[in-house]
Amino acid sequence: MLTLEWKNKFQAGRWLMLAMFALLHSVILLGLENSLAHPLLLAHMGLFLLWQPLWRGEREIGWGAFALIVLIAAVALFWLNWWTLTFWLIGLFGLVGARVFVFRDRAARFLYLTLMVYLLALLLLWVVPNLFDQQSTIIEVGQIMIRYALPLLLLVIAALPASNDEPVNSVQVVDFIYSLLLFLMLTLVVLGSLAFMTLAHLDYLEALLRTLFLMGLVLLIFGLLWSPRFGFGGLQVQFSRYLLNVGTPFESWLTRLAEAAQQESDASAYLNKAITLLTDLTWLSGMTWQSPDGNGKLGQLTKHTVMVEESALKFTLYAKQPLNPALLLHINLLVKLIAYSYQAKQREQTLRDMTRLQAVYETGARLTHDLKNMLQSLLSLTTIAQSPNERAQYLLKQQLPLITQRIEMTLNKLEQPEAEGETMQLALPIWWNALKLRNQQHEIEWRAPDALPSIDIPSALFDCVVDNLLDNVVRKRQSEPNIRIIVEVQIEPLCLSVIDSGTPVADRIASKLMQGVVVSEGGLGIGLYQAARWAEQLGYRMALVSNQEGRVCFELRR
Repeated sequence: MLTLEWKNKFQAGRWLMLAMFALLHSVILLGLENSLAHPLLLAHMGLFLLWQPLWRGEREIGWGAFALIVLIAAVALFWLNWWTLTFWLIGLFGLVGARVFVFRDRAARFLYLTLMVYLLALLLLWVVPNLFDQQSTIIEVGQIMIRYALPLLLLVIAALPASNDEPVNSVQVVDFIYSLLLFLMLTLVVLGSLAFMTLAHLDYLEALLRTLFLMGLVLLIFGLLWSPRFGFGGLQVQFSRYLLNVGTPFESWLTRLAEAAQQESDASAYLNKAITLLTDLTWLSGMTWQSPDGNGKLGQLTKHTVMVEESALKFTLYAKQPLNPALLLHINLLVKLIAYSYQAKQREQTLRDMTRLQAVYETGARLTHDLKNMLQSLLSLTTIAQSPNERAQYLLKQQLPLITQRIEMTLNKLEQPEAEGETMQLALPIWWNALKLRNQQHEIEWRAPDALPSIDIPSALFDCVVDNLLDNVVRKRQSEPNIRIIVEVQIEPLCLSVIDSGTPVADRIASKLMQGVVVSEGGLGIGLYQAARWAEQLGYRMALVSNQEGRVCFELRR
């Protein structure tokens, strides 16, 4: 439906354009002195207003545009001469030629290229020779062209197939820069020919050929300078930097926007600073915005507005004057940059919140196991305390300070979950002796070098790992009473191993153990998973290094 609607619009626009050029050709064919030339030219200008790509047909024309239309109509009626017609044809050439760069479809481009050929031939072979009062063979050639060749060319244009691949919006699009360049280039051709005829006393054809040769040479030089291959940066870079200027230097504005993104970690604060930067643009009068962090209004509101919506951000910008297409492109680019950085700040905030929640969760899971292990140690101590001998009282005096330290560390973790990595360091011999005392009620074989070096270790991590492993092995011993339990320390490199001679861990469990939650008869494996994560954060690695019948070995290695 949309394609059919556009095709009808394009066909109507093309017939309107052909009727406009047919009227213009009739004016030139009849001659400027003919009484019908003025009304035909006025009708031609009326069709031009309907076809022109400068204003949309449904848009209301302001007083400035109306005054311009009246002025052109007055010139057409009262000051019609070859000079007026020359510059009018040059203007039409610029408008038609600029649309060649807009359309991507081959049929549409070929249509406008053919019209450019028609206008160029009409201008250089008939209008300009009459302007310069040339009575030579060029006038005879021009008469043949306007009587036979150019009307036939208009019929060929009318018979060209219609394009159906271009969007509706491109029907009313003109590139002002290309149009201006084509206008200036053709004006230089006409005036250059006049200069050669006046200064060098040449006839029109020779002056035209010299002008075209010089224009081609200049364009060739500019083409080489535009994208050179000899180390020079080229005019393309300079021209691009000029086009990216939107009231203040674009590069400087982007630098300030990037600095604001680096300085502000909060999304709302960054948005406020970015809006403040927008107010520095000289063409901007005011703005309103809507965002997840709230709405706002700044500056003065005018009738020249543009609305830009990007994701959750919605801006309405008010300009001091009507906005041209190039500025609209820059506005969209600026708002997109602000929106992308704003979304990045929102994602950063979400990640920070998730990190805090994850720290609380992981700390809570580890503390659950720490509390369980400490309760088991307290249960052992209460069992020892019930014994009346002096040996039991000696063990209580040695174990109670260690239990107190562990309780204090647990309370600190509860208060500051994010500072959990700053664990207390303890000398290896002291920690090893305390571990043996704490677990002396179990039948465990302790293996270590005769003289342990006094190196510092993260005692909380080692306690967490050993307590979880010994708890699992002790529960395993309830179903396999005769298994041996060995706890071994090696120095070079530092390694702590817990070994048992029981049945191996099932393969389906062993492959996922310490990588996530594992459902088994003995639990969910959360203790080992959290201990492995904690070890990785502190520069250690926890792994199941042996899983054979008679030797199941877990290892904590630096």
